[in-house]
Amino acid sequence: MAELKEPTEIITVADPVVACDGGGGALGHPRVYLNITTSGVIDCPYCGRRYLLQAGAARAGH
Repeated sequence: MAELKEPTEIITVADPVVACDGGGGALGHPRVYLNITTSGVIDCPYCGRRYLLQAGAARAGH
């Protein structure tokens, strides 16, 4: 498994699918949709924001 880098920001979410555009309007990055899997965490490959799935929230997958 790849080692996760230190995140630029940590955001807790209730939905396992998140959209990230880096914030900052035109200074952000293209909007990408990220699926949080059974690990409960995903990092944006563009800006490094880390999304954590809230405890008790439904996870993607089966």
